[in-house]
Amino acid sequence: MPAPPAGWLDRLAARRANIRAARRGVFDDPLAGEIARRMLERLDYIKLAPRRIVDVGGSAAAVCARYPGATAIAVGSSPSASDAERRIGWQARIRGLLAPRPPVALIADRARLPLAAESCDLVWSNLALARSDDPGAVLHEWARVLATDGLLMFSSLGPDTLKELRAAFANDPQPHVHPFVDMHDLGDLLVAAGFADPVMDMEIVTLTYSGFDGLIADLRASGQVNALAIRRRGLTGRSVWDRAARAYADAVREGRMPASFEIVYGHAWKLRPRAAADDRHIIKFDRAPSGSRSD
Repeated sequence: MPAPPAGWLDRLAARRANIRAARRGVFDDPLAGEIARRMLERLDYIKLAPRRIVDVGGSAAAVCARYPGATAIAVGSSPSASDAERRIGWQARIRGLLAPRPPVALIADRARLPLAAESCDLVWSNLALARSDDPGAVLHEWARVLATDGLLMFSSLGPDTLKELRAAFANDPQPHVHPFVDMHDLGDLLVAAGFADPVMDMEIVTLTYSGFDGLIADLRASGQVNALAIRRRGLTGRSVWDRAARAYADAVREGRMPASFEIVYGHAWKLRPRAAADDRHIIKFDRAPSGSRSD
């Protein structure tokens, strides 16, 4: 029997976590809704008229309202996740109802989309890349389905996300917070996937909580659970939680517990390839105008 691919336990655990979160209403996550709004503002500076949009991340209704004439496909990992545009808030629901073409739901792995090559003009992804254990493979797949001159716009989480929670569990040898890819490394992955002129920026968004339990409940409700294969398999003991809560108390400011999220934004264009699949370089020759000659 062949060995399973590397990282398969992480992928399976993450997928199960996402499905459970979707069933609980993950797409009511206020942070994801706010990040989608800020992504839409960035589109104000980009000239684009997509005919077909692929949404990976659950904010299809918002982007459909921006481009009402486009056909949209909302990719999810479960039936609950794939119709997320119906559960991201009443404003988004109204926008979705007013859109002439509601998104088509598609249940699929974000790194293996059952779509033809060069079949869409915009790939839009809100925080989905942060849930991938192989973002390079995901970006290659998104480049495959994008047409030449198509746009990828996405958001993700950077390494300073939940830094307070990571510090609170510093004395526990088992990991409790996922590592996230640095903005500059994501830029390199975009170039490696065939995208041109990536534009990257980041900001820190800080949420505050009245207590440790409220933070943990919010993270679980939004699908941000520990799905690492090397995580503790049994239940985390009460003593571990209590130590983490006491350590987290050192970060309290004005009676509130902060939770930092490093939000990474990126967009890049897919340009015409400079080399064929067999590595032969492509050189374009323009035909000379009729009646002209070259010496």
